[in-house]
Amino acid sequence: MAEKKGFFKRLVEGLTKTRDHITAGIDAVFSGFSKIDDDFYEEIEEILVMGDLGMKATGAIIENLKLKVKEQHIKDPAACKELLISSIKEQMEVGETAYRFEEEQSVVLVIGVNGVGKTTTVGKLAGKLKAQGRKVVLGAADTFRAAAGGQLAEWANRAGVEMIGGQEGADPASVVYDAVAAAKARNADVLLCDTAGRLHNKKNLMEELKKINRILEREYAQAYRETLVVLDATTGQNALNQAKQFAEVADLTGIVLTKMDGTAKGGIAVAIQSELGIPVKYIGVGESIDDLQKFDAGEFVNALFHKAGEEEMG
Repeated sequence: MAEKKGFFKRLVEGLTKTRDHITAGIDAVFSGFSKIDDDFYEEIEEILVMGDLGMKATGAIIENLKLKVKEQHIKDPAACKELLISSIKEQMEVGETAYRFEEEQSVVLVIGVNGVGKTTTVGKLAGKLKAQGRKVVLGAADTFRAAAGGQLAEWANRAGVEMIGGQEGADPASVVYDAVAAAKARNADVLLCDTAGRLHNKKNLMEELKKINRILEREYAQAYRETLVVLDATTGQNALNQAKQFAEVADLTGIVLTKMDGTAKGGIAVAIQSELGIPVKYIGVGESIDDLQKFDAGEFVNALFHKAGEEEMG
């Protein structure tokens, strides 16, 4: 519980920038309007869009809010705040099946551009899964970046899991091939692959991922497939654009948002999920292994609005 509470506290701190922007604006709207009308909704819409929630998610949240206001015959703008918060939460729900790969024999590909915390995320996930009693093999298929293999080897060491590959310039698909063989030989539960993500050279990336997918289909057909894209929350709209580009080259099943501990543009979590229909599954708020946690919509939105007294419930 302590670990979870510390995480919530850091999440609250990480979302300060977004929260100041959104909450101050929304509170002003709730206290400044005497009736619920089009202007009232427009003001809220503008604040949410400015808070990086994106047009699509904001539109859905406002529609949902209007519906609830109508159904519940609400006349006082101040009474809308809880409804707005619950509308945002509904936009963010991840669903029960989101973590199937933890329960079954699976292979998880992790993609993302350099500098977003991808290799660190792979290392933390390995540690988390190992702590849950899963047998993990790491595939170091990001052979493009010189330091990636060494960095991953450190995490593998720390987590006490086996790592395959890591040689700079090796063919990523052949690393995955070897890693699959090792996962099968060791009867591993989860094969976690760190892969390169070079968006400026999309065609190469596409070919590389296709090749990796072909190997997985041929050699490891029985394994459940998960493809996570790692994005840096501090980059806001840029993260959304990256997610869209990766969605074009890979069959994404989930998103990991890192760097929620700095000047995170937290609303982007809502935007990405809404625009792409791909759930945010993990968020990272720091460097240690406990700083990567499963995404909890209720907790996230509470941190966004920092509702006092709710963190104890966490």
